[in-house]
Amino acid sequence: MTRKESVRLAAESARESFLHAAEVVAPYAESAKDAAVHYAQEANERLAPKVSSAADAAARQARTTYGCHVQPRIRAARTHVPPNVDRAAVNAVKQSRRAVRQAADYTQPRIESALAAAQPVAEELSSRSTATLAALRGQVSAKEVQKLVRKHERRARTGRLLKGAALVGVLAGGAYAAWKWWDQQSNPDWLVEPPAATELSARDEAAQGSFEDELAVKEREAGAESDPGSLPSSALEAEAEAAEARIDAEDAKRKHR
Repeated sequence: MTRKESVRLAAESARESFLHAAEVVAPYAESAKDAAVHYAQEANERLAPKVSSAADAAARQARTTYGCHVQPRIRAARTHVPPNVDRAAVNAVKQSRRAVRQAADYTQPRIESALAAAQPVAEELSSRSTATLAALRGQVSAKEVQKLVRKHERRARTGRLLKGAALVGVLAGGAYAAWKWWDQQSNPDWLVEPPAATELSARDEAAQGSFEDELAVKEREAGAESDPGSLPSSALEAEAEAAEARIDAEDAKRKHR
């Protein structure tokens, strides 16, 4: 038998003995807990009225004793105390009360924050102790524990990657916004001159060429029909002016665009 096997056998025997002891002690512990709860409730029911009446009687006795014995002596002592000492004592009492109030205001939020921070730790400890007890009882195997550990590691790694991607996206967006702002500041719209519309597009050239061809055809027809019975020169001039007007209208439309 190797050392590893002996250690495994010892661990298994220890776990079996622990489980056996837990099974044996569990009923006694449950009955003891129930008995303790019962006795505590019974003691509370019996002693609560007596304790309340005793506290009331003690409070009444203290008030009576203070009013009969202590308060007259305090008044008599204050009549023999110089005014400066009396004022100093009153101021000291006020300052002490103020200091106590400031200390309470200072410590209360920190105590509450410490308790709020300790509560998740306590819950984590409780959950881990429960998981450890379940593992000792054999309800959770080592493979399941390793699987849970790997799952938590993957989740933490994914969270870190998402945070890194979000940070990179925010930085890239900020850099792009800064570059756009700097570009607008360096080259404002009112400083950039629009390009001169000197060149004509292919469509405009084709339209102008068609009008010129039409005008040339009209002129050839006018030259061919210059015989008797042809149209008068005023009609040809009117057609030429109409063609020029159409060309001017197209030029105006292009400039308007």
